Amino acid sequence: MDFKNLLIERSNEAWKIYMPGFSIDCAVFGFHDGTLKVLLIKVKDQELWGLPGGYIKKEETLKEAASRILKDRTGAQDIYLQQFRVFGELNRSEDFFSEYDDTLWHKQRFISMGFYALVDYTQVQLMIDDISNACEWVSIDELPEFMMDHRNIFDHALITLRKQLNYKPIGYNLLPENFTMPELQKLYEIILGKKLNRGNFYRKMTGYDILDKLDESRKGGAHKAPNLYKFNLEKYNMALKNGFKEGW
Repeated sequence: MDFKNLLIERSNEAWKIYMPGFSIDCAVFGFHDGTLKVLLIKVKDQELWGLPGGYIKKEETLKEAASRILKDRTGAQDIYLQQFRVFGELNRSEDFFSEYDDTLWHKQRFISMGFYALVDYTQVQLMIDDISNACEWVSIDELPEFMMDHRNIFDHALITLRKQLNYKPIGYNLLPENFTMPELQKLYEIILGKKLNRGNFYRKMTGYDILDKLDESRKGGAHKAPNLYKFNLEKYNMALKNGFKEGW
C-alpha cells in the first residue's frame, strides 16, 4: 500500500481511538562515543527529518501516551520523560498535508505536547514502521533540515535540558551503570556546550552526594586508571524530586 492510501486508512481509525486536536512530539537524547545524539525519523515520500511522535488515546494520560510512542519506536522501557512545552502555532502541520483532503485526521490542527527523553543508547533498538523509511541517531552538532516545526521543538528541548542541569541530576539514563568522573564531565560539557573546570566539577558532583565510588578503577591506558562511580539511585531520585541548591 502506498503512503497516501496508508494515511487515509490510518485516518479512519484515528478518528475513533485518539483525542482530537492533541499530539505528542519527543526529543529523545542518547549519549554515545562522547557525543550527544537525538533520535530522528524520516516519513515515507519526504526528504525532511522529524522527531518521533504520535497521538493520545482517549483512555491514556499524556505520559502513558509518550511512553507508548517511544517504546514502539525504540523498544526501551526505562525512559526518563519530561514534558517541557506546548506548541500550538497556526499551521504547525496542516501545510505538510496540503495535498490531502481536509477530512484527513493528520491534516487537522494539533496542539503538540513536547517531551524530552533520556535513554540508554545501548538499550535502544531502532524500529522503522510502515509510515517511515528511516530511524537514526544523529549528533546534535550535525542536524539535518527538519519538517514542520520540529527544529523549534528540538531547540526548546535542548534549552530546557541545559536549564535543568542547574537544579536536577542528569546522567543515569545516558551513561553506563559504571562510569568515570571524566566521562560524566564530558556529558555535562556536551549538553551545556561549554568547558567546565575539572576541579570544580569534581567538587560539585561529590558535594551533591548522588554518586557511590566503587572499589575498582577503569583498566587500560598508559595513565593512572580513573576511579569508577555509579549513581546512588535513592539519592539520585531524591535530587530529581527536590533539586540542587547550586547550579552550573
